[in-house]
Amino acid sequence: MDARAIIAALRDGRGASAEEMAWFADGLASGHVSDAQAGAFAMAVCTRGLPGSGRVTLTQAMRDSGDVLKWDLDRPVLDKHSTGGVGDCVSLILAPALAACGAAVPMISGRGLGHSGGTLDKLEAIPGFRTQVQTDELRQIVHQIGCAIVSASADIAPADKRLYAVRDVTGTVESIDLITASILSKKLAAGLEGLVLDVKVGSGAFMKTADDARELAQSLVTTANGAGCRTSALITDMSQPLASNLGNALELASVMRVLSADAQDRLLQVTLALGAELLAQAEIYEDAQSASDALKRTIADGTAAEVFGRMIAAQGGPVDFVESWQRYLPAAPVTMAVPAPVSGYVAGWDGVTLGMAVVHLGGGRQVETDQIDPTVGLENVAPLGTRVQAGDPVAVIHAADRSQAEVAVSRVQKAITINEVAPVQPLLIHERIT
Repeated sequence: MDARAIIAALRDGRGASAEEMAWFADGLASGHVSDAQAGAFAMAVCTRGLPGSGRVTLTQAMRDSGDVLKWDLDRPVLDKHSTGGVGDCVSLILAPALAACGAAVPMISGRGLGHSGGTLDKLEAIPGFRTQVQTDELRQIVHQIGCAIVSASADIAPADKRLYAVRDVTGTVESIDLITASILSKKLAAGLEGLVLDVKVGSGAFMKTADDARELAQSLVTTANGAGCRTSALITDMSQPLASNLGNALELASVMRVLSADAQDRLLQVTLALGAELLAQAEIYEDAQSASDALKRTIADGTAAEVFGRMIAAQGGPVDFVESWQRYLPAAPVTMAVPAPVSGYVAGWDGVTLGMAVVHLGGGRQVETDQIDPTVGLENVAPLGTRVQAGDPVAVIHAADRSQAEVAVSRVQKAITINEVAPVQPLLIHERIT
């Protein structure tokens, strides 16, 4: 086949066959397709779109460009994906809770992107925890414990890794076709039987409007089902941080409070909604309500926490992390309260500004080679509707030094909106897409 002919067909809106997509994806993975051709391919898809079942075809081609895991287990293989936001540490609660309810969860996760924190970065705040494991070890951990949270190996969807890097420098990141194939090719390479998608909408999400979030959710659900994986999506609110803590070790503290049955907050509610969707979809439970009740029980009786602790130990972390997590999580040397600039009700948070405040503290990467400081971030971010007096703390900065803390205080104050009238609380679950 000829890369030029495939690019020309996409440029002219004629699409490409499954065989042509598979050939092109293999060329991306092997290097036989040049950077120039990869960029032209991405631009053609971005400007003309993929007609018909093109998203399914591209997703399957990119999935099959590397290893596709196969499982021989007595339980369904399930996973979840979030489009990202701030204070979103659902995966760390959901994976062990699903495993405790009878699912196998080989969760291939990512690192922080832009203002949004990454699941792997959070886990690496735990001393000794390994996110990179070989496929045989991943199989062993999932078989013995029920869940593992790992980074994608070089052999998982290599075509996506190549195309993503090209998209980043060619102005083609925003294509729904390419976003859909990128997300799903990695997830479906894990050999899943069921998937739930958490598509965020709001100031802290990549999708700011309900229409944009719905378009992405429908694309992901339709494509994943077309590729043979039973999938649904929830559109959830990101007009404020999901957890009250932002930053790697601080978000782990939020996770442990939920797993210790010491928190009944928005983070737990979204976790239960996503988990119930998956368990009912996989027919482990009869309906979403009974699935949600089962998930609550695993948290209340400590079963989910026990599974989480076993997973931590299996991936190199302390064997007593669950019992002694306060001792193991690192702490920043400087804390500083963020005073409310005026009196009134907390009416809004600019999630991107909050997330970037954590990044600038060292809790995320500004360039790929940056080393993350797991201790820094924001604690006790005031939820929408909180009544404050001028000078009351609306968050607490955790920083490496006082000068960084002072800069972060200014950033957080710019992110908050305080009004005289209490805001209407947004719905946590906006919509379900099947």
